[in-house]
Amino acid sequence: MKSKVLFICRNNSGRSQMAEGILRAMYGAHYEVHSAGSDPKDISPLTIQVMEEIGVDMTGHRPKSLRE
Repeated sequence: MKSKVLFICRNNSGRSQMAEGILRAMYGAHYEVHSAGSDPKDISPLTIQVMEEIGVDMTGHRPKSLRE
């Protein structure tokens, strides 16, 4: 059974998305990883760019509410 990790921030558009993507890319076989925000906004284009630069695919990532 995988341990669960949830990264929480206000907008779920930057750092929490990056943390989710990196942890999932590195240890996704060991953890169920999610992120969410209290006031979700669109993912920052800079976040997507930085993640592409380090080789982490953000396809399918979207901002999520704490209620999801």
